[in-house]
Amino acid sequence: MRSFTITLACALALATTAAPRASENAAAPLTVVAARVSLDGTSNIHAYTASTKNVRVAGIDVAGTPEGDLLDYVLKPGALKGLAVTIPAASLASPKDGLDKNMHKALKVEQFADITFRLRSLVSDGAGYKAVGVLTIAGVEKETTLALQVRRKDATLAITGTTDVLMTDFGIQPPKAMMGMLKTDPKVQIRIELELGAATT
Repeated sequence: MRSFTITLACALALATTAAPRASENAAAPLTVVAARVSLDGTSNIHAYTASTKNVRVAGIDVAGTPEGDLLDYVLKPGALKGLAVTIPAASLASPKDGLDKNMHKALKVEQFADITFRLRSLVSDGAGYKAVGVLTIAGVEKETTLALQVRRKDATLAITGTTDVLMTDFGIQPPKAMMGMLKTDPKVQIRIELELGAATT
């Protein structure tokens, strides 16, 4: 697999001691309008993709008291303190016949049900944003940086985060098929797409 797309619940994956969680702050809640996580990769025969819209976003942590437009506020340095994007690994599905079974086996979905990205910090790099956090796949945690693109879409923020990972870094053997004739590249790309809005009160 060359890419492993996750729509961080996107931003994917975006202290003050009094920092309230957005879900608990009636004055400044965020809501997930849409989410998608994808995985893209290659093999010696063809490219492939798998994706899911079964995405859970939780732990949205906003520092301080937002002033003015909430969506503009959360993009300020230090404003968005936390975010967790989770997908059931078994929900990843590909349009190619026979791929899902081998992919789910490689991801050890029966032993490790979820793939998770937990945001630790969100910083601007001039051209966009970088989301630094912990990616957990098949029970193995690795610090990961997602390159984020954020754009205002009317009353929502459209966030896309991507990162390349090696399956072997997470203890995953690249899937094989057709009696070993089809071999997948250990490098995959994860893509998280999120659309966040301000919840109505």
